[in-house]
Formats: sequence, structure tokens, C-alpha cells
Amino acid sequence: MAIGEYAPGERFPSERDLAATLGVGRVTVRAAIATLVERGLLRSQRGRGGGTFVVEPESPSARHAVDHTLTQAWNRLLDQHEAECWLHGAIAAAAAERHTATDARILSKRLEEYRTAASGAPARYADGRLHLAIAAAAHTSTLSDVLLSLERKMHITAPAHPWGHSAGWADLESRSLRDHERLIGAILARDVAEAHEVGRRHARINLELLENARRRARDEPQR
Repeated sequence: MAIGEYAPGERFPSERDLAATLGVGRVTVRAAIATLVERGLLRSQRGRGGGTFVVEPESPSARHAVDHTLTQAWNRLLDQHEAECWLHGAIAAAAAERHTATDARILSKRLEEYRTAASGAPARYADGRLHLAIAAAAHTSTLSDVLLSLERKMHITAPAHPWGHSAGWADLESRSLRDHERLIGAILARDVAEAHEVGRRHARINLELLENARRRARDEPQR
């Protein structure tokens, strides 16, 4: 939530879906959701159209909870993020070397879908589809499975990526489009080295989102 996995006002996944995604029991999920509601990061709504919804962490207690959680896990997150970046680079390089003509058509289509997507959730959805297409074009299911497993330790919406604070969506989307154009261009040109480098650097956006979330929690200037 703090790094844009879910936008404010967006419905949070059900207990059943979260339990399946995280590989834990529903009792554990229910207790975790109750804690997030108590800390002001989620709100529960009963009745028709009810459910659990994401709240922007603006209150002091919510910001403290975000800062405390990120700080406790920071070294682990940094290590996992570095591995994630290298895996993204490796998969992009494999796609540059191994993609087929059909893959090329799909990659071009997914890039255009991202380019024309509306801001926010549609762009996030198009981004996820583009990265899945790159993984498919690499034709190496083992690498893709390792990356997806790692990403799910980082954020529960994987393979969709975090999107940051809503105030920064437009800038992030524009920057990501430039990266995507370079990345797909390198893949289609079979430039393995360029695809690896662009794929690795593009994945570093996720670390910036984590750093900005911690700065927001501490009321520090954003990058």
C-alpha cells in the first residue's frame, strides 16, 4: 500500500485470495488485516458493496507503522531487490537472444497497450502484461519462476509492479514508457547486452518507491 501496490480507495483482496497468494492460513490473514485497519492503512466497510479498502497512510500512527515495517525489513528488502534487478536483466537478455517472430509481435502489441493506457490502474495492468510477455519471450520458465517467487516476497500484487504514491504516477508512467521503449527495442534488435542493462536498471524503480515510501513516512523530501 505504501509503495503503490494498491491505490487509495481500491478494494483489498479477500482473505481467501490473500491466504492462497501468501501461502498462509486465513486466520493469520484475518489477524493481519485487523492490524492494518487498526493502524489506519485499511478500512472495513460492511453491507452491500462492502469489503476492505486501502487508505492513504496520512495519520501519524499510519506513517509510523509504515516506517517501522520498512526499517525492520530494510536489509532484507535491499538484498532481495538487488537479486530481482539482476533477474530482470537476465530475462531481458534471454528474450533478446531467444524470442520468436510471434514473441516479437506480442511484445510490440504489449508496448503499444502500455503507451495508450490511461493513468493509474490501467497503466499498471498494461505494465504487468508487458513484463509477462518479456518473460514468455525468454523461453526459460525456471528463471521466470524464480523471479516471480522473489517478487511475491517483495509485493503481493506480483507480477504487477508497485506504482508509488498517486502524486507521482504521471512521472513514473512517462519514465517507464521511455524504459519500455528502449527495452523492447533492444530485445527486438537482439542486442543482448543492451537488453540486460536496460532491464536491470528499469527494475531499480522498485527500490526508489521503497525509499520514497520511507521518506513520506518520515515527512522527508521525496526523490
